[in-house]
Amino acid sequence: MSEANVNMTRPIPAPMVSIETKPFWDAAAEGRFLIKRCTECHKAFWYPRAMCPFCMSAETVWEESPGEGVIYTYSVMHRSPTGPYAIGYVTLNEGPAVLTNFVDVAPDGLSIGMKVRVKFQPTEGGPPAPVFAPA
Repeated sequence: MSEANVNMTRPIPAPMVSIETKPFWDAAAEGRFLIKRCTECHKAFWYPRAMCPFCMSAETVWEESPGEGVIYTYSVMHRSPTGPYAIGYVTLNEGPAVLTNFVDVAPDGLSIGMKVRVKFQPTEGGPPAPVFAPA
């Protein structure tokens, strides 16, 4: 079977869980994708953290996201012991850009602007990690 016909996946190491990110990872274990929103400037942001990266306010809240968006950019890595895989940025419908892995698609099946949706992939000994697949 040629590489172009193989759906990509790869092992993901366990993420670092901190007090600041624990609610995100707990939700991921339940299959829910969370982002943060600032209650001062009202902007949504990613990677979840306590302070807003736009206005530096500590007034932020967790918000459940459907995890839908479009591919902004990507790169396919062909030289890997586990086979080809792709990483890139997804622009969520709420606005933030998420650096992620793409799964359940062949290397030549990705395109900029493609609609994608989050799914959770088991990690090597930690909570599941968000990855994105074609919607």
